[in-house]
Amino acid sequence: MLSIAVIREDKEKVIQALAKKNMDARPLVDQVLAVDEKRRSTQAELDQTLAEANKISASVGILMKEGKKEEAESLRQQSGLLKEKSKQFSELLDQLAAEQQHILYQLPNLPHESVPEGKTPEENINIFEGGDIPTLHEGALPHWELVKKYDIIDFDLGAKITGAGFPVYKGKGARLQRALISYFLDKNTAAGYQEYQVPHLVNEASGYGTGQLPDKEGQMYHVGLDNLYLIPTAEVPVTNLFRDELLQESQLPILCTGYTPCFRREAGSYGAHVRGLNRLHQFDKVEIVRIEHPDHSYAALETMVDHVKDIMRELKLPYRILRLCGGDMSFASALTYDFEVYSTAQERWLEISSVSNFETFQANRLKLRFKGKEGKTQLAHTLNGSSLALPRVLAGILENYQTPEGIVIPEVLRPYTGFNIID
Repeated sequence: MLSIAVIREDKEKVIQALAKKNMDARPLVDQVLAVDEKRRSTQAELDQTLAEANKISASVGILMKEGKKEEAESLRQQSGLLKEKSKQFSELLDQLAAEQQHILYQLPNLPHESVPEGKTPEENINIFEGGDIPTLHEGALPHWELVKKYDIIDFDLGAKITGAGFPVYKGKGARLQRALISYFLDKNTAAGYQEYQVPHLVNEASGYGTGQLPDKEGQMYHVGLDNLYLIPTAEVPVTNLFRDELLQESQLPILCTGYTPCFRREAGSYGAHVRGLNRLHQFDKVEIVRIEHPDHSYAALETMVDHVKDIMRELKLPYRILRLCGGDMSFASALTYDFEVYSTAQERWLEISSVSNFETFQANRLKLRFKGKEGKTQLAHTLNGSSLALPRVLAGILENYQTPEGIVIPEVLRPYTGFNIID
């Protein structure tokens, strides 16, 4: 959540920055400033009323000691009226504070100054490419045909049980999926991330804390009876572990990782580009989350990018890294790098990871603060990244490692799978 102080200090700068995210923020900015001005003037009136009431209360005590009961009673009545007035001011303040927060929840994070202009994914900047794109044999298949051929993932069976976008992994397909999860977690814990197992449903406060609510409410599965949400990513429960926490600077940085299934409605996703594993309603993902000192968060972001690059190097998959333009960034992000794997059989790039710095945006919503060495309390910076999302990584392995004899397992995964080929 943006700080009202930041908006108050330079509203034009905020409006200009959010224009990078294709948003005309002026109406909301003007609205929140008007509410803020009314809230501040109401607070001043409340303070003045309370001061008068306290002054009168002191005078009542003196008059009573002096035996001037009639004058004391008159002042007591005035004090009662002032207290009633102060109660009304307090109620109005609560209403204005709630209104202000509601408006602030609708404003996205400001993009970092390095974020390029642009409205569509085509305007993202390619900053790095790694790995070799293999030359496949004649008759190579896309992954949705490969999984039928080797009977390792069943989309029809998942559709029968639940619906489209909920695949069933079978045999070596299930073992390869489990191998990837274990490998990712081992890589993350070896890099210093502490592993967590977290709930797969979160309450409304958690959704607001990391910025999924109200922005992505329509994309989240909602359990109405209990007012809980199925998580769209482990970022939500893991980051919310630190909601309402006051940390010590010596505790930073905090590095977390966790595996969870993820649930996304993905409303309006149709067409050939979402076939097979390309777009699912339920999928597995391993996440990394960092709580950082503001002075170190961008260095930490580069460390996270290097960490994901190392995983891609070990998997020996062709990949590229994009710096997202303003129009393609998420609601809460200040700067995002996307990793994409090249699908040789589909002849297209597939997103497999987003690594982002949210600066203080989530921390402000979460009330996640730390106390510095000099005793000053300030908001921490939060970061997260997919390390990695499994469906498209799995699609990349199936398609790029296919041979006429079968699908070869990447060498780094063989200790986890216990087999070298799917045939």
